[in-house]
Amino acid sequence: MDKDLQSIASARRATEKAWEAYNRFLHTDPQQIDDIVQAMARAIEPEAKRLGELAVAETGYGNVADKRVKNLFNALSVADYLRDVTTLGVLWRDDRAKIAALGVPMGVVAALIPVTNPTSTIIYKVLSAVKAGNAIVCAPHPRGLRCGQATIKIMADVAEQMGAPKGLIQCLDQVTLEGTAELMRHRRTSIVMATGGPAMVKAAYSSGKPTLAVGAGNVPCYVHASKTDELDEVAEMIITSKAFDYGTACVSEQAVIADQSIARELRHQLKLRGAYFCTPAEAERLAQVIFTGKQAMNPNHVGQSPQVLADKAGFSIPPRTRCLVSEESEIGWQRPLSAEKLNPVLAFYQAKDSEHGLQLADRIARFEGWGHSAVVHANEPEIVSAFSRIPVGRVLANTPAIMGGMGFSTDLEPSFMLGTGTWSGSITSDNVTALHLINIKRVAYENRPWRDIYEVYGE
Repeated sequence: MDKDLQSIASARRATEKAWEAYNRFLHTDPQQIDDIVQAMARAIEPEAKRLGELAVAETGYGNVADKRVKNLFNALSVADYLRDVTTLGVLWRDDRAKIAALGVPMGVVAALIPVTNPTSTIIYKVLSAVKAGNAIVCAPHPRGLRCGQATIKIMADVAEQMGAPKGLIQCLDQVTLEGTAELMRHRRTSIVMATGGPAMVKAAYSSGKPTLAVGAGNVPCYVHASKTDELDEVAEMIITSKAFDYGTACVSEQAVIADQSIARELRHQLKLRGAYFCTPAEAERLAQVIFTGKQAMNPNHVGQSPQVLADKAGFSIPPRTRCLVSEESEIGWQRPLSAEKLNPVLAFYQAKDSEHGLQLADRIARFEGWGHSAVVHANEPEIVSAFSRIPVGRVLANTPAIMGGMGFSTDLEPSFMLGTGTWSGSITSDNVTALHLINIKRVAYENRPWRDIYEVYGE
């Protein structure tokens, strides 16, 4: 049997099994579900580093230390958030209006897992799906199958020990595009959670099933002149965020825009913290390494260290370089480094003034990043307010993009799936949580005599 047929058969078996488990899981006491979710999270904590090692070894993307942090963020921060969220049963009631809202599960969640975050995304999606009373079947990228299966095994084994039915949490054992497509469109699948490249997201929205999917993130980061005395901290935030896991997070900064009056000092502070500013010739060669053509990142060079990228591009950099920077003045595919780069690579722009800075940020977000996120470093509230006109789902002020966007350094909902709204064809601009994986049923008593309709609308 060829691989496509094996994968299709795997998807069918897993989805039917998940449907049966979901029906056995229905009406489970919410407290027991909470106990299962917290037990799964605790089981991941001591395994976070090992799973990071498996992910890096299998995919070749990112680094173990930051993969570990991503795994722990989901096992700790996401789990802590879910502990205080009500998803099932009575969500709220209004005695005056005689209406109550009840949370009920959706059914079987088909979860597409990206190769850039193959273990942390599974942790987040499994915890969220089960908290909402659902079954879940994960479809990893083929290059992240083994580490994905290892993550699922830890969580599924603990859930079953806590009383969850076998089959509630699964991972496909054979993965191809055809098998993943079958999982998404299967009659037992209730909703698709798609995190991946543009082709996979498009396939998810074409599956005919309700879909939560996210688009690309070309995140602009504007540094306003009011930050003159804090540029050392701003530079550290930018470099740390962009270098995190070698740039594999789509919410990390992609382009820095500095007001003219502080641009020189910001360059200096970035260099002090490990940024290497490429020459124009080096930047051209770097773009050829990262991109294979227009709108196509080279998958073999995603999530690589600055040293690896520089070596492949044929130039030398200092040994402790954390990030590569290209000075840019144009935005568009004629300058590929102005697009999203899933690597520790930044574009750098100089703005004439704050209005020009906002215009540049707006153009960058609209180019390959509509709806995702934008960052502004400013001490003047009116600048942050003006920045909110950029067409993105989240504006992050005075914080690193990755820590702020995923809800660690801000009070956004902790999440590893950041909606990009209708700007980029997504159904939501929220940080997606378990609350997006329930149906809300309203119970409404008569609160006004029904015959009054004839008095209100009569002739």
